[in-house]
Amino acid sequence: MNKPELRQRMRARRRALSLSERRRAARGLCQVLQSAPLFMRARRIGLYLANDGELDPLALMVLAWRRRKQVFLPVLQDRPFERMWFAPYSPGDELVPNRYGIPEPGWDAAVSGRCLDLVLMPLVAFDVKGNRLGMGGGYYDRSFAYLRRRRHWRRPLLLGVGYDFQQCPKLPGDVWDVPMDGVVTESRLLLMRR
Repeated sequence: MNKPELRQRMRARRRALSLSERRRAARGLCQVLQSAPLFMRARRIGLYLANDGELDPLALMVLAWRRRKQVFLPVLQDRPFERMWFAPYSPGDELVPNRYGIPEPGWDAAVSGRCLDLVLMPLVAFDVKGNRLGMGGGYYDRSFAYLRRRRHWRRPLLLGVGYDFQQCPKLPGDVWDVPMDGVVTESRLLLMRR
């Protein structure tokens, strides 16, 4: 199955989940990650606001704030390069829809992903080798392309977030794909060996 077909099938499947199934999965996600060392050590965490049936990390966001961690949300830069930055986000901050209709904070304090300890990325599909199929815009791959060349200092850790059913035996890859360091689902944390 090619990427567009797989993307379409997986997106339809996650959108078909009931509200109670989504809530149950979100609680599971928080339970799996809340005591994981990589989450506990991270001080600056990139998260996202769920869209299109994605597994919702809102409970993790609230937990991070309670533990006095800084939360950052993606902000898109369309010109001169289609890149993603991360802006600090606190409860009550104003959000504005980006060109895809996804709410994001203002640009005034946006930083590069290099400044973060951990980034949780939504995904459409994943495999056990750390390959990720996203929505097709390439923002995460372009923003973290430098990690493909790094051998030692590999900040931030990239953790995909998805439902168990989004795992595939093997995903087709491209040379520009940036592999994930792990995946967290509603039932488990899967770390990849680098």
